[in-house]
Amino acid sequence: MHTKKSNTGIVIAGLLLAILMASMDNTIVATAMGTIVGELGGLDKFVWVTSAYMVAEMAGMPIFGKLSDMYGRKRFFIFGMIVFIAGSALCGTAGSIVELSIYRAIQGIGGGALIPVAFTIMFDSVPPHNRGKLSGLFGAVFGMSSIFGPLLGAYITDYVRWEWIFYINLPLGLLAFVFVAIGYKESHQHSKQRIDWAGAVTLIGAIVCLMFALELGGKMYAWLSAPIIGLFAAFALLAALFLYAEKRAQEPIISFRMFTSRLYASCNVIAMLGGAAFITASVYIPIYIQGVLGGSATNSGLVLLPMMLGSVVTATAGGFLITRFSYRAIMIPTLLLLVAGILLLTTLSADSSRLQVTLYMIMTGLGIGASFSVLSNAAMQAFPARQRGSASSTLNFLRSLGMTLGITICGIVQSHSLTRKLTDAFSAAGQPSSSSEMNFGDPHVLLEPAARSRIPEQALGLITESLSSSITVTFAWSLIPAVLALAAAFLMSGEKMDPSAELQSQTQEESFAASH
Repeated sequence: MHTKKSNTGIVIAGLLLAILMASMDNTIVATAMGTIVGELGGLDKFVWVTSAYMVAEMAGMPIFGKLSDMYGRKRFFIFGMIVFIAGSALCGTAGSIVELSIYRAIQGIGGGALIPVAFTIMFDSVPPHNRGKLSGLFGAVFGMSSIFGPLLGAYITDYVRWEWIFYINLPLGLLAFVFVAIGYKESHQHSKQRIDWAGAVTLIGAIVCLMFALELGGKMYAWLSAPIIGLFAAFALLAALFLYAEKRAQEPIISFRMFTSRLYASCNVIAMLGGAAFITASVYIPIYIQGVLGGSATNSGLVLLPMMLGSVVTATAGGFLITRFSYRAIMIPTLLLLVAGILLLTTLSADSSRLQVTLYMIMTGLGIGASFSVLSNAAMQAFPARQRGSASSTLNFLRSLGMTLGITICGIVQSHSLTRKLTDAFSAAGQPSSSSEMNFGDPHVLLEPAARSRIPEQALGLITESLSSSITVTFAWSLIPAVLALAAAFLMSGEKMDPSAELQSQTQEESFAASH
């Protein structure tokens, strides 16, 4: 299913824009939420603004990936872009938090089609000998977006208006739409298959229940409350029904036969576990710098710049190296760097210097970057074109799931650890921990200079020490998925990108499509 006479440069530019927008919209809203809630109200519902996008995006990924295999990439990329642009335009007009949440869900549906289909179009469009370089570029953009999002969101909110964090998608989205619509000439040979409706419905239901349980638990509802327990129970039931449906389906949404490929299975495990470890560092390093080191109102985008640069270096290098070395030979040393970086982060204390944190961030970024470019290629290489949409979407879905699980579990660990350490510290100092009216269970309290200035110096010392300790405990927990990701890299088979084998496979695939 390759392209013919495509203007590859224009197509790639459109795909890069699409990936940047769709993946960045996960994080761009974070720094603007204070302003948005101040204008629209609905403080008790603001969590839905982020949750709605994530739930819709993740639920859509496997479905759109499979549909793109069946009916072609281009129509689902264009569908995703139209829905994403429409959702963005609606978000800017929202008059309440509920409206904004609904419009964010529309955006998320578009994003769920854009990310996996864009990676697959790149794989289909680019000759094998050039694929490595472009994979590095795609991986760098994907990695940058998670860190660049909060930076851009903060800047637009401060200097323009919060609506423009959504409106900025309109010109960029239209450009991406035009570039791909005009430049991408797709073969009409597609693998027509029966739609697995039972699998689609149960998968969407299971993802929606799990994501809402993770997003709302500990925020809007207690973890042991009836709504959260009910959501987890519904997830378990729907997941069981999904597994049953997939075993019986002729053309399942997620084919478990794909996981019999050792390379593909290990790629998915690494993406999920590596994502969990990386997102924990991305969230808690800014809290450490501002809450413990007393950094000024530096926003998270600038704080994480060293880590972003590190990830860009190895994402780009990984793409260049996949034709020379096996995927396994690239992933093992980079994941060793990830483990080493997070291990060093566990040694931070209230006395650590900003230089130390910067060096540890660079190492962590270098450790995760290659996974953004190398894994996507490795995962799709194992399959013919008629299965690549499913392969790409499943990998991206599991990476997003890993990030969500990682930040949820580590958030619970950090909160409990901070509360316990604060109680112990105040008791040892002979001070009641409730002596301040502030809620120190929320580390964000210490990010505001005004809030810090109201805390007595002795108490502030105890609190920052406890906060530092709770964050290093959280980094220690994130070592578990990092080490498991490294172990999975050792289990990868020894393939590397082989352009000649790819061309032979492509010829066979065209013969198969022509005969069906």
